[in-house]
Amino acid sequence: MATLMKNPRIFTVFLLILVLGDLSSNAEAKAFFVFGDSLVDNGNNNYLVTTARADAPPYGIDYPSHRPTGRFSNGLNIPDIISETNGWEPTLPYLSPELTGQKLLVGANFASAGVGVLNDTGIQFVNIIRIFQQLNLFRQYQQRLSEVIGKEETDKVVKDSLVLITLGGNDFVNNYFLVPFSIRSQQYSLEDYVPFVISEYKKVLQRLYHLGARRVLVTGTGPLGCVPAELAQHSRNGECAVELMKAAALFNPQLVQMLDQLNRKLGANVFIAANTNQMHLDFISNPQQFGFVTSKIACCGQGPYNGLGLCTPLSNLCRNRDAYVFWDPFHPSERANRLIVQQILTGSNTYMHPMNLSTILAMDSRV
Repeated sequence: MATLMKNPRIFTVFLLILVLGDLSSNAEAKAFFVFGDSLVDNGNNNYLVTTARADAPPYGIDYPSHRPTGRFSNGLNIPDIISETNGWEPTLPYLSPELTGQKLLVGANFASAGVGVLNDTGIQFVNIIRIFQQLNLFRQYQQRLSEVIGKEETDKVVKDSLVLITLGGNDFVNNYFLVPFSIRSQQYSLEDYVPFVISEYKKVLQRLYHLGARRVLVTGTGPLGCVPAELAQHSRNGECAVELMKAAALFNPQLVQMLDQLNRKLGANVFIAANTNQMHLDFISNPQQFGFVTSKIACCGQGPYNGLGLCTPLSNLCRNRDAYVFWDPFHPSERANRLIVQQILTGSNTYMHPMNLSTILAMDSRV
């Protein structure tokens, strides 16, 4: 140990090996990287000047600290629950000043509320980390980690990691359908817009692969027309908004087809499709079966279905968040997120294609 102490770099690497060894006593510890939008953002937008933020009560009311964290949830979001279930340390937002030294080995969350596949999605939020910027930060992260453990070890950490990416919903809700006669809806019919978004998404995933990712969970969009925000604007009797449901019905199968094409080209199951659309539809079609009281009314909000505006300290707030599929006008409650993660982990081919996360982790642990 005295010899190690004399060489700070060797000692740092030694400490990091100890950390990884301690983590690996859980479910074969991996670094975990998260990209995408508000469904998976865990606080990056807190560090940005933007209106797309969740840093005020009652957000975080059921988080362990009972304080807002920047997550668009009453508590934990999907990446948190994936980490928790596997016994991994939760990832920190990449912009957090706490993400230094050995904490880099845990991974990082690059997601930013409001972003989409397309660069013009979410322009109304001004200062958000667009997906190409998130990938640039991932490259920067690798450079930072290389300074601590060297390039060879960094490449291995990334290669052995798990990646989650959640994009697409905002390209419809906050772009194509944002306003009547939006620029994109003037340029494209919906039937032509979806393949355009898919083709751009393919470029994002190819870049992610080029940056070293080899296990990537890709979630589809949920049933966009069924969220309380859309019900408040378009629904008279609780029926889902037709055009947005059509968008989801077009987008999700084409996303799976694109992932299959990439995997065939690469000769490996790099990209795993999570059918979050069907997972949500299960709740919506029969909320009581899953222990929910409602799948139409948000816990926090105002107006019809609590779907107008933002969730704020002045909003209506339900007492039992576990009884609601939706926490706010757009985002699932923690309990809904937990059920989604359960399907990601153990779901059949209806929900996970070509395999679920538990199968992936078991396979990787034998390598």
